[in-house]
Amino acid sequence: MTEKDKMLSQKLYDANHDGDLIRERTVCKDLCHEYNQLRPSRKDEKERLLKRLLGKTKGPFCVTAPFWCDYGYNIEIGENFYANHNLVILDCAKVTFGDNVFIGPNCGFYTAGHPIDAQRRNMGLEYAYPIRVGDDVWFGGGVQVMPGVTIGSGVVIGSGSVVTKDIPDHVVAAGNPCRVLRPISEADEKTDFDRIKE
Repeated sequence: MTEKDKMLSQKLYDANHDGDLIRERTVCKDLCHEYNQLRPSRKDEKERLLKRLLGKTKGPFCVTAPFWCDYGYNIEIGENFYANHNLVILDCAKVTFGDNVFIGPNCGFYTAGHPIDAQRRNMGLEYAYPIRVGDDVWFGGGVQVMPGVTIGSGVVIGSGSVVTKDIPDHVVAAGNPCRVLRPISEADEKTDFDRIKE
């Protein structure tokens, strides 16, 4: 079993010394660098580059530079996907976004993790667990999503949250660690923005 096979099978694998994985990450980082250097006005070129980089895309989508990922081919985005500046996706495992997902600035989705014990961690071993995001999800700025998390549909994740556990459908969740604050209800459709802060 190759190190890539182990990575994609959620087993401990060597990310730091495996030539094939290093090459794949280098190709990905070069594409990310190229994407991040393009002028915002070169929308068609940016879209073509992202379609080349990512595993699966639906249209329309917008990823505001800078954007960084590890492999690219493990990322799938749905229709009407929007990500603000400084999105980082460590896609050593699959990261799947549904339709109508909005991501604020400075957010991260991290499938990669490292052993707690220093001996294995210092050997360069890590693991990767997939992240799944449903439809109609809004991430406020600075949200960090950890390995293996599933976020349901119709969810709002508050700014600065660290999501370590699954979040069910149709709720507002926030905090570190992120927890469900309340369900989203019909009353939210009538709420003025000024009152959301209360």
